Amino acid sequence: MYKIPANTLFVGKNLIYVPECHSTNTLAYELCQKSALAEGTVIITRDQQNGKGQRGNTWFSEPGMNLTFSLILKPTFLSPLEQFTLTMAISLAIHDFLTQLVHGEIFIKWPNDILLNNKKVCGILIENTISGNTLQQSIVGIGLNVNQLSYSLDTATSLKLVSGIEFNLSDTLSMLLQALEHRYMKLRTGKTDELKRDYLSVLFGIGQIRNFSDKHGKFTGVIQGVSGEGKLLINCDNVVKSFSLKEIAFL
Repeated sequence: MYKIPANTLFVGKNLIYVPECHSTNTLAYELCQKSALAEGTVIITRDQQNGKGQRGNTWFSEPGMNLTFSLILKPTFLSPLEQFTLTMAISLAIHDFLTQLVHGEIFIKWPNDILLNNKKVCGILIENTISGNTLQQSIVGIGLNVNQLSYSLDTATSLKLVSGIEFNLSDTLSMLLQALEHRYMKLRTGKTDELKRDYLSVLFGIGQIRNFSDKHGKFTGVIQGVSGEGKLLINCDNVVKSFSLKEIAFL
């Protein structure tokens, strides 16, 4: 069903297709426990029944309509404190890819949701395995809304809803894998300053007054950026505070 991408060095050269599964991230982890899979291996399904999202959420995808896959990377050149640079590289790759396909406002909502015209078009879940002082392995789960036309939430959209175009999933996957490899190679060659600059340039809400909530209740602040370890930096009454994913919510 899916072609091996012709224009990548290693991403997608080993492609494992399963008609259905609960979660490609879970399946990828199980396969890695059984045998060593090459870096760049992609596990993809047409029917993901219980996709995993951030904060323990699920990711629902209509069978055969979208791209639901996991990519196995081995960023052993990164320390655990640098793992957010991988998040930046992956989300930027998807941003790059989308700008080639559709017209609209495309932003990265911290940490790694991809928004198209203020609605979520792609979710990313990166699960890292740490050994000593290195990232031994990263399983990058990606759910991209491509041809699906209806959602239970009005905060979701798809490429077809925005463009009116029906996309070939195999060709779309090939383009996306090229974009992922390009940004990953930037990371691998140490261009983290470039990645962070590009990430901040498309970060949703940066420099704007926005409403948030934390354990103390609702508050207003201005997003200043992200810390080296990936915490969101918000200026609240001239005091810059940092928040991890579980500590804050956008309102």
